[in-house]
Amino acid sequence: MNTYLIYFIVAIGLFSFSAFFALFGVYAERKISAFIQDRLGPTETGKFGSLQTLADILKMIQKELIIPAAADKWLFMLAPAVIFIAVYMGFAALPWAPGLIPSKINLGIYYIFAIISVETLGILMAGWGSNNKYSILGAMRSAAQIISYEIPAGFAIISVVMIAQTLNLQDVAMQQGILATEKIKFAGFWDVSGIGGLFSWNIFRAPHLIIAFVIYFIASLAESNRAPFDIPEAESELVAGFHTEFTGIRFALVFLAEYSMMFLVSMIGVILFLGAWNTPLPNIGPVHLATWTTGMAWGILWVSLKTLALVAVQMWIRWTLPRFRVDQLMDLCWKVLTPLAFACMLISGVWRLWLM
Repeated sequence: MNTYLIYFIVAIGLFSFSAFFALFGVYAERKISAFIQDRLGPTETGKFGSLQTLADILKMIQKELIIPAAADKWLFMLAPAVIFIAVYMGFAALPWAPGLIPSKINLGIYYIFAIISVETLGILMAGWGSNNKYSILGAMRSAAQIISYEIPAGFAIISVVMIAQTLNLQDVAMQQGILATEKIKFAGFWDVSGIGGLFSWNIFRAPHLIIAFVIYFIASLAESNRAPFDIPEAESELVAGFHTEFTGIRFALVFLAEYSMMFLVSMIGVILFLGAWNTPLPNIGPVHLATWTTGMAWGILWVSLKTLALVAVQMWIRWTLPRFRVDQLMDLCWKVLTPLAFACMLISGVWRLWLM
């Protein structure tokens, strides 16, 4: 009974975190976009407009849940839940600190990659169930985009897995700091096992993993339907894409999934490439900064700061770069990112055999 109670508490905690981050993310994006465009952003509702997102949620809760007359009722109603649950369940395998992980799964990376893919099904359900040509076009574009960019993202992730020799995300995190049980070499040559800090992060353990990280980050933007890969929601031609017909809390669920996905893919990138919950501060002689700043509370702090930094970069890119055309988007995926990611994967194999 106690075990099931713990599972329930963890599930509620993850959902609460997703909801809180979505509220914070929408507010942060408005302020960041306003700063980039030399505007003020929300100012009236609460101090510095901080209650604006809460007001938006209250408004959406009160809105009528409209189902178009020609829509497929069950597909239309289930689609937002499928989209959100697919993203929400991905958080179960993410380590937040040493010994702190909602569900310790030996195949954590494989599980997350598989469960996130279910989101595509929800998007197709939303487009087809709406029986709206704009929604269907948006859903088909989104499915093509997500499935395509999963290829270079997968190769980039495999590059790390081949270096780490494990699919367990907690083990991957453990290998990138002073708690590692095996020898860590900076760039394959300098032993930094006792130094820790950013020198032991995966992107510095093998130089080609820096390229793999950039490939993963670009692919994660496409996976999240974020600009400049937001063609599925191109306002100029598809209104709002696959969620054009959704209102009220169903519309809120789609947005909740988008912002949760932003945090999820950023945290996966942090865990695989940027040291996970390990401190960026190294041990320098008698000053053991890495030792002092490693622990459960420190781990939560470090992984949160790193992830939020990547989320901020995602927002920065959205309000800086123009949207790609469909042909540009596919050319980048199949002609640039996929060959580069495949090369990184091959180099990882050689690196693991000869330099580790």
